[in-house]
Amino acid sequence: MSDGSPHGPLYRDTPLILSVSGVDKAFDGFKAVRDLNFYLEEGELRTVIGPNGAGKSTFMDILTGRTRPDRGTVTLHERDGHDIDLRKLREFRINRLGIARKFQTPSVYVTHTVYNNLLLSLNRPRSVWSALFYRESPEDRERIHAVLATIGLSGREAELAGALSHGQKQWLEIGMLLVQEPRILLVDEPAAGMSDEETVKTGELLLSLEGKHSVIVIEHDMEFIRQIARKVTVLHQGSVLKEGSFDFVKNQPDVIEVYLGRQGAREREEAAS
Repeated sequence: MSDGSPHGPLYRDTPLILSVSGVDKAFDGFKAVRDLNFYLEEGELRTVIGPNGAGKSTFMDILTGRTRPDRGTVTLHERDGHDIDLRKLREFRINRLGIARKFQTPSVYVTHTVYNNLLLSLNRPRSVWSALFYRESPEDRERIHAVLATIGLSGREAELAGALSHGQKQWLEIGMLLVQEPRILLVDEPAAGMSDEETVKTGELLLSLEGKHSVIVIEHDMEFIRQIARKVTVLHQGSVLKEGSFDFVKNQPDVIEVYLGRQGAREREEAAS
């Protein structure tokens, strides 16, 4: 259920980049995702929330090809009007189509410089022969420096990635995906383990990507969600429970019951321990 704003393939002003329709996925009889319908517009920043076990990770796995749905359709809409059925593609093929995923724990080359982390992540031929004779181009350098500015690490390019703070490593990994020029960027709990200052800067970074990339952010930190939220999708038991603005979803009784209420109880338990 949504806040009444039209969405889906028949009612849109902005072209869709991704459609997920009627998707089911079960593991040993347990339905992790059930009749899931999700539509993402070109250049949209979407936040996905939900309690543990809501199906968020399975949803991301389906989008990237790590898991195949049992039923339903997963479609990437090309700018030329061509539709691609992602269910039939392997993970590396989906990545090459421009769907990039950042997991919660940062994964950078800690013994390489910040600059070389970005250089190694560029879209270029991956064969041994091509790698041996690759020469960095002016376009590569321009793209890397643009990404350094976007992720707030200009002037830090000569430092080893291992010397960065946790938040800076998270930004670097986002940069490693951005140099690949993804169409859809999937970001899993980017604010986890960050200081308050780093969290705010991460929110600013994600907001700066809006319109240039389509971004799906999975997050639990409600203050962070408040900062970046445009449209929020609430998952529960593998389906969309509510969808709309942050103010709309946070005041819905069923959302409070299944998610916000659980989060508050968890925070009270942590404070008492």
